[in-house]
Parts: sequence; structure tokens; C-alpha cells
Amino acid sequence: MNLFFDFQVDKPAKKISITREFDAPQSLVWEAFTNAELLDQWTAPAPFKARTKYMDFKIGGRRFYAMVSPDGLERWALQEYRSINPQTHFTMYNCFTDAEGNPDPAGSDWDYRFSEVNGITTVNITIYNESFDRMEALLEGFTKGFTMTLENLEALLAALSKK
Repeated sequence: MNLFFDFQVDKPAKKISITREFDAPQSLVWEAFTNAELLDQWTAPAPFKARTKYMDFKIGGRRFYAMVSPDGLERWALQEYRSINPQTHFTMYNCFTDAEGNPDPAGSDWDYRFSEVNGITTVNITIYNESFDRMEALLEGFTKGFTMTLENLEALLAALSKK
């Protein structure tokens, strides 16, 4: 099956737009984006692993997690959920932190939208960066890494759909 994938960068607007289709029901895709146990299974590009320290998926709630390298180096991030419309839409603020959760001064706003047609779920993600320099510095690694994580998600959804 040929599933749609589009990754657009609008540097002047400091915005990234990602659209990705998944051969899975919307409820399962939503769960994969909002459940810490599932997020830890797909959100790190190999050979890294994701490890959630805590997550409270509600408006004002947070997910505090690390990307852990094979040699144990941790890169921490914090996500704060700003709005949630179950199964269809949520927004969050994302920033890097130290191991105690003290945030970097600049982060990004993420907007996720989910829809399903004939068993194919489309996820539209828009990321707005406060700082052009931050976006520019992260862009190459982010593009490769995020593409890899979406492939991880596709494999996870296929495995979960067979259960």
C-alpha cells in the first residue's frame, strides 16, 4: 500500500508541516500519540530509545522524557499539553530541558490533527518554532530522525493491528 507522506519546511514562517497516512484505525493512531507506553516504543530513531519519566495527557499536563543513546547519554525534553479534543486534535508546547526539567528558553508549538477515511488515518502535524536559529540548527537532524520515528510508528501500528 502506498501511504501518503509529506514533509514541508517554511523557513520564513519558522514552520514545519508534516502529513502522514497510516493503515490503522484513528483510535489506534490516537492512542499511539497519547499513551506513554506506546510513545516510548516509536518516538526515538534507532539506535536511540525513548524513556518517559512521567506523562499526564490532559490540558496543562506534561510528558517529561529522554532520548537515550546506546551508551546511556540522555537528552531530555518536556511537552506541555495546551488543548485536547479526543481522537481528533491536540496541541502542545515542546522544549528541551536538563535532567531536572529546567527548560531551554526557546521551544516549539505542535498542532496534531487526526482523521480517518476508509480505515486509513491521516495525521497532520504543524510545528511552529519561536526561534528561526533554533529551527535552522535542528532541521537536518530533525527531518531524518522524525521520518525514522514515523516509520517506527507504522511498524508498531501494523503489529498492534494484528493482535
